[in-house]
Amino acid sequence: MSDHKSAFFLPDGTYLLSHSVGRPLKSAKEGFEQDYWQPWCQSGREPWGDWLSGVEAFRTALGQLFDGNARDFCPQVNLSSALTKLVLSHPRLNVPGARVLMCEEDFPSMGFALQRALPHARLEFIPAGIDITDANAWEAYLTPGLDLVFISHAYSNLGALSPVEALVPRCRELGSLTLVDVAQSAGAVPLSLAQLAPDFLIGSAVKWLCSGPGAAYLWVNPERLAECEPVDVGWFSHENPFEFNIHDFRYHPSALRFWGGTPSVAPYVIGAHSIGWFATLGADKVRAHNQALVSMLYNELHQYGAGPLQAQSRSGTAILQFGDSTAAVMAALNDAGISVDNRRYGMRVSPHLYNDEADIQRFIECVRGAL
Repeated sequence: MSDHKSAFFLPDGTYLLSHSVGRPLKSAKEGFEQDYWQPWCQSGREPWGDWLSGVEAFRTALGQLFDGNARDFCPQVNLSSALTKLVLSHPRLNVPGARVLMCEEDFPSMGFALQRALPHARLEFIPAGIDITDANAWEAYLTPGLDLVFISHAYSNLGALSPVEALVPRCRELGSLTLVDVAQSAGAVPLSLAQLAPDFLIGSAVKWLCSGPGAAYLWVNPERLAECEPVDVGWFSHENPFEFNIHDFRYHPSALRFWGGTPSVAPYVIGAHSIGWFATLGADKVRAHNQALVSMLYNELHQYGAGPLQAQSRSGTAILQFGDSTAAVMAALNDAGISVDNRRYGMRVSPHLYNDEADIQRFIECVRGAL
């Protein structure tokens, strides 16, 4: 395994919380200084030209990471906002009785956003407990007449991947729109938009892409863009933001029609450097490194493993259950400076490029000592 530890700012101890917040890259801090701070502090002109170049670099990096076109991405403040903007923009979803399918295991914020944005829609759920890694398990719920199927690529509480490669084509056969959420997989699990071609995609860069909060994004399949008329708009949604004619609004011809008013810039400048770094490295390399360490965890602590057994069905997070010993294990890990968390289905452990076999062995020994 290649040693990438030196590329990141790392705390003392062992950090295994990449499913929550990834560690920052040293190069991203340097890039932020150059592309955000210096144009503001050292130039006698207003810095918007430099800042907007940084945002465009963010879109370009996303295109490289996901094998897509930069013009089909739009920066967003978070996933909930991105989801709300997308579903409110499409006429098919804004009629009484529109049917939307999602899983009870999806991140709750996604359900909250859909319920409030589409109050007249019929929101249907694949129940908790169904094996969402199995395309056949989805089949009973993929019924004719669905208008939108919301698909999480990875489920952080389950340590599982959904079979998006099978689900998106199946939804297309049924005539249903698809929206893929890559918040828990972006940068850690390869995904090609050119090959998968869903209708919509949303994601963020705070986790495996190590960019901090605020650098979210949406992607619109160019075949769907003309159908989308966002209602939450601003001057940056305009075809020509600097036209300044209050009586003439025209949608931007790219996905930027979803942008809105004056944007935040700092998160996207950081994101451009971090995402660009991972895009150059390749998600396949992150995946291989991560899965080698996840397999080490499951092999050594197999009796406590609660995530999928098959590597192709696993996300980047190992799920471990310690039952009545959970509190003792968490206390021992905390004392040892090993950072993990515990959720509904067990302890979440997420090794990244800045972790190595020594980190995982330290975790294993600490757990065994507490049991």
